[in-house]
Amino acid sequence: MAVRKAIEEANIPYTYVVANCFAGYFMGNLSQLGRLTPPKDKVYLYGDGNVKAAYMDEDDVATYTIKAIDDPRTLNKTLYIRPPENILTQSQLIQIWEELSGKKLDKISISAQDFLASMKEMDLAGQVGVGHIYHIFYEGCLTNFEIGEGAEEASKLYPEVEYTRMDDYLKIFT
Repeated sequence: MAVRKAIEEANIPYTYVVANCFAGYFMGNLSQLGRLTPPKDKVYLYGDGNVKAAYMDEDDVATYTIKAIDDPRTLNKTLYIRPPENILTQSQLIQIWEELSGKKLDKISISAQDFLASMKEMDLAGQVGVGHIYHIFYEGCLTNFEIGEGAEEASKLYPEVEYTRMDDYLKIFT
């Protein structure tokens, strides 16, 4: 926040882009730490798996960012990339995968307390990863607020963009 404050105080024109969960890191692995591909038999649910997160294909993030560069509607604002069809709970994400793969996964719920306790034996990089996952999937930090004054939502500003839906993204793993 110190950098944002310095930019704004110096009257430097800006557009902050909030891309949320990159699909390359969060979709193929069904948001499982330490994996790149979907699990074959079991999946860990963060809490009850019903906290919403926003997922985006990285190419779509680039498309929205390029569109915002010279758009006066985004000048000195934050651009949130949260198209409604890509706001999913972890349970919804897993259900999509189960339908695509034709295989049911065993679901193991991890309480917030147990999840945070797992950081004790991790190096700093691991702790940062767990911290991010906690804020996203336990607290809902990406979707637990309305986009208000001084901000815009990308799919509303640019309805012509045919962004990748996450069910389509997951098909690359079938």
